[in-house]
Amino acid sequence: MTAAWRNPLAFMTPSAPWWPLVDPTGLGREWCDYWRDTAERQWLYLDVMRRRGNQYLEHIAKTRPHVLGFETELIMDGRDLPHPVNYELMRVIPPDGVDVQPGKRPFVVVDPRAGHGPGIGGFKPDSEIGVALKAGHPCYFVGFLPHPVRGQQVEDVVEAEIEFLKAVIERHPDISEKPMVVGNCQAGWQIMMAAALEPDCFGPILIAGAPLSYWAGERGKAPMRYTGGMVGGSWSTAFASDLGDGLFDGAWLVQNFENMNPANTLWSKQYRLFSQIDTEAKRYLDFERWWGGHVVLAADEIQYIVDQLFIGNRLSSAQLITRDGRRIDLRNVRSPIVVFCSKGDDITPPPQALGWVRDLYANEDDLVANDQTIVYCIHDTTGHLGIFVSSSVSRKEHTEFTDNMDYIDVLPPGLYRTDVNDIESLDQAGPSDDNYLLTFTRQDIESLDEVVNPIEADDRRFAAVEHLSRVNLGIYRTWLQPLIRAVVTPETARLSRRFHPLRLRYRLFSDDNPVMSGVAEMAAAVTAERHPVNDHNRWRQLEKMGSEMIENTLDKVRDLRDEWVEQTFMTVYGREGLQLLAGLGAQDRQVRFRPGVEPEHRRFVAQRQKQLRERVDQGGVKAAVMRAIIHILGGGTSTDERNFERLEMVHTELEPGLSLSEYKAHVREQFLILRTDHESAMAALPQLLKGANTKSRQQWLARIEHVVEASSTLDSAREERLIEVRQAFLPKGQQTRETPSGDQQA
Repeated sequence: MTAAWRNPLAFMTPSAPWWPLVDPTGLGREWCDYWRDTAERQWLYLDVMRRRGNQYLEHIAKTRPHVLGFETELIMDGRDLPHPVNYELMRVIPPDGVDVQPGKRPFVVVDPRAGHGPGIGGFKPDSEIGVALKAGHPCYFVGFLPHPVRGQQVEDVVEAEIEFLKAVIERHPDISEKPMVVGNCQAGWQIMMAAALEPDCFGPILIAGAPLSYWAGERGKAPMRYTGGMVGGSWSTAFASDLGDGLFDGAWLVQNFENMNPANTLWSKQYRLFSQIDTEAKRYLDFERWWGGHVVLAADEIQYIVDQLFIGNRLSSAQLITRDGRRIDLRNVRSPIVVFCSKGDDITPPPQALGWVRDLYANEDDLVANDQTIVYCIHDTTGHLGIFVSSSVSRKEHTEFTDNMDYIDVLPPGLYRTDVNDIESLDQAGPSDDNYLLTFTRQDIESLDEVVNPIEADDRRFAAVEHLSRVNLGIYRTWLQPLIRAVVTPETARLSRRFHPLRLRYRLFSDDNPVMSGVAEMAAAVTAERHPVNDHNRWRQLEKMGSEMIENTLDKVRDLRDEWVEQTFMTVYGREGLQLLAGLGAQDRQVRFRPGVEPEHRRFVAQRQKQLRERVDQGGVKAAVMRAIIHILGGGTSTDERNFERLEMVHTELEPGLSLSEYKAHVREQFLILRTDHESAMAALPQLLKGANTKSRQQWLARIEHVVEASSTLDSAREERLIEVRQAFLPKGQQTRETPSGDQQA
């Protein structure tokens, strides 16, 4: 490699006396530098593609390929279960310098199986697993193998995850709190199904970017929800599975994701690498190791997912029935549920992440009757992968969720919106260990309509898609499926997967391709004598302008495509004739199924209310203090994590031996007593305090005031309720305020 190819004008130097006459603006010299830099970047870029291909071949050759950045120990193999599946439970071994505290609740991350391989929830230190380890939690990971067990069903996977949770609980017999479970994307609806079937196995549940209400969505956004209708239903899924000899290639799912954003797929991602080749290679290769690790799903699995969930929308309406007759009703989940979604997510937008709440619960009374706490957080900008991959999201949102799970676990039943605020933008009342503060604002169920934006006419269209899908699938299975299965063999199926365009692009640039010989040597020579140009180079600036033009053009093409898809879907499935054939002719017929309340549950609620009324004057000082705190805080609109730190002190002082689970039950009982008969509950405070002397009442009143004033100045509603509590705790004329240190104030 000579200097001439790197810079044909190398013999010219700016110090030559005649140079300003030839290039008075310096543009020519900048061009020479830019040309040399571009040529060098081309070799380095090609070498990264070669390394990516080699990395891909090494990754798929592993028996258990994953991208976890932590060492693991296999605890349980799903293939050994009565209904075997290709899932595994692994314990994450803490890295050096990280101490796991035995007394903390276990933390379980379940990775999505949507075409990619496992490990994305812990592929770097700033990840869901990394955050939990730093907080001292023992961590477990539920991953999977590239190929399923023949005949495995979605129900088998759900049952396996339940068995995994039981195994984790058995490994921590001294911890009363159940494991916290994180489900990313597809894993979110899986663990929600599992928690509905076995609620006693689950502690708090965090579902990140997980779709549960599949018909929901805002017009002009989330075009992926129209896919089933545009291809005529789920027959195409069955066709793809038959071409794979009973296996569905996850690469098709990945290709669907890539088609969502052609600008990023075709240009931006690759140009970012090319333009920043000296610094971007490692990050690019780390991500591509996961992005290119395509896995395979069983035909029965993917058909169930498409028919029952994506097109049928039966999970959020409690219409799924297991093979042994159990109804999968998300209202059976007893653990607090944290829903994390983003406005920037076009795969699982907020309506699909939160619509199930509106489908299942008519109002807040329904939430309380089901003893359910739901917390949701909506990020403003991050995309789908950023919800569980972004380092900034892990350091902020996931860290706050993990640190405050115990607080979420004792929140009374209801719906809460949570925000992660910069502590510097808030008042500084109360302690804080980091730069962020998690606040909780109580919401009405009806407020979700602003997020979900339900449209009855669109529901009718998706209901028509479901009917048409069943018809087309029946036709395919009757007339075409036998022919396809007759000609497809295991060998042709393997070849079709091997030569899928997404896999082929990795193989073609690997060292297996003789054309790539010599690339590594050229890249090494370039690296040894690199001549990058800075951003002030005018030709480099022109390059960036050209890149932006290409991105904008591809974005415009995408927008036009998505607009055409939406208009076509709305027009075709909005036809009265098609809806009439689908059995939707009656305009007053409700097409979105909303589950009712079983008589048994009504009787349970009535019996529970009777028990609560009987306990209005029982519990002593412990009940009085907690009831007073809940009463005062209930008069405000929000609370935050600083209140929990004060509540923990009260918890310790009231009954030091009380476990968190028992404490949670105590808080919820007092909340329900107040909600069942608020007037009688407050009138019973003097009776509860009957055995306490004046000094003791003053001390407990000081603690109560300390808790309720922890986060901010009391508003008028809370101030009035505090006055009411003071009158109940102390007789008139003795209402002095005692600080926690023992000093009294008038």
